Amino acid sequence: MQTTGRVMRTRSPGSQRRAVNAVREHPDPGAAARLADLAWPDVAERAQAGALLAVPLGSTEQHGPHLPLSTDTDIAVALCERLAAARGDVLIAPPVTYGSSGEHADFPGTLSIGQAALESLIVELGRSAARTFTRLLLVSAHGGNAGPVTRAAGRLRAESRDVHVYMPRWEGDPHAGRPETSMMLALAPARVRMHLAVPGDMRPLAQIWPLLRAEGVRAVNAAGILGDPTGASRREGAALLGTLAEQLFREVDAWHPVAPAARA
Repeated sequence: MQTTGRVMRTRSPGSQRRAVNAVREHPDPGAAARLADLAWPDVAERAQAGALLAVPLGSTEQHGPHLPLSTDTDIAVALCERLAAARGDVLIAPPVTYGSSGEHADFPGTLSIGQAALESLIVELGRSAARTFTRLLLVSAHGGNAGPVTRAAGRLRAESRDVHVYMPRWEGDPHAGRPETSMMLALAPARVRMHLAVPGDMRPLAQIWPLLRAEGVRAVNAAGILGDPTGASRREGAALLGTLAEQLFREVDAWHPVAPAARA
């Protein structure tokens, strides 16, 4: 984004620094990078030039009493936006907002389509995308999607389609805890209700996994939290998003190096 000299002169040094930090933490790839904002001739031109299609995969599921149901989807979209802001050859598809979230089914608002339906959806979506794009990137930010996404990508590759999968991973709390809460504070602070954040189940995931799989998250923690979100911060979330984005950049560059002309 460019700012005219006239506008810059009307800002104080402090406001200029805040504006720069906002751009760094919330990179906007622009409408030209969003598939749904384009007309088909524009898409055809971008695809013929070698654009890859990035599909954010998330979920609509509970994330404790303090985070929105869209948390996983929001993180997946944010990572795709950062990739598109760094590479000019990326188009972002509308996110898949439903995933395999059966372990959260006891919490109101969770909408799950299950593993079989999700796998089938990704396979059919990939086949359709391959009619236009030669490369498909799946960015899945919900752990419950891992099995279906991996199987679907394997099937698409077996059909000679060029597919790469990125699933962000981090140290610490696995669900609705400090990492996810911090990232949401960086992405959408107005939608985070920190006054409702409470510590959840703090045991290692391996220890609670059998109960979680058999009876769901509510059997492990009534609030739906695995970890402790109370120490979350916007700064920590911005740093983690930056780390995950750098991991994504490296993986995609290793998969398909970007041409110098496409470097944003």
